[in-house]
Amino acid sequence: MSSDNRAFYDRIAHAYDLLSDSSERAAREKGEALLAVQPGQRILELGFGTGNTLIELARKVGASGEVVGIDISEGMREVARGKLEKEGLMDRVMLTLGDARELPFEDDQFDGAFLSFTLELFSEDDMAKVLKEIRRVLKPGAELAVVSMAKVASGEHESLLERGYQWMHQHFPHIVDCRPIDVKKTLEASGFQVEKEERLEMWTMPVVAAVGR
Repeated sequence: MSSDNRAFYDRIAHAYDLLSDSSERAAREKGEALLAVQPGQRILELGFGTGNTLIELARKVGASGEVVGIDISEGMREVARGKLEKEGLMDRVMLTLGDARELPFEDDQFDGAFLSFTLELFSEDDMAKVLKEIRRVLKPGAELAVVSMAKVASGEHESLLERGYQWMHQHFPHIVDCRPIDVKKTLEASGFQVEKEERLEMWTMPVVAAVGR
């Protein structure tokens, strides 16, 4: 992630829901459901975007809990803050600008963490850094939920859209910045034990929602 990424997301922040939410919502909500958030907990969302999941998490933790969001984009934070204020939930949410590879939090701070269409934005080396940081700030035994574009399962064939998407990512990564990853393998390589995994589709492209502990 770079200043170019930050500028890109700042530009599209106010149009992001129109561009992407309709296609991402079902998978994002599946990930939210898999993360068993309880009242009173402190939950971290990395790459909160326009704040749709922040609203759901804030409702689940209740008035006694707290949700902390971190994102690189000031534009996204502006949109998310407006939604939270409209819902009357800003009192239990803290919005932070920062780099997920160097989280500005102390060790053992959170009861759970959530990423949706965020982890696959990073290079392989940086994904390992992000997950190491998440492990550091999670309390022992806490869960991480990840929703990500996924590689085609063994024995299945890539759709035309999938092949076209990957070609676009290779040639125009500043526009198509996500890429399919092996979610289970990536989490396990960073020390998480994957306890739940569900495969979904987004416009014929595979998506995985998984929870690691």
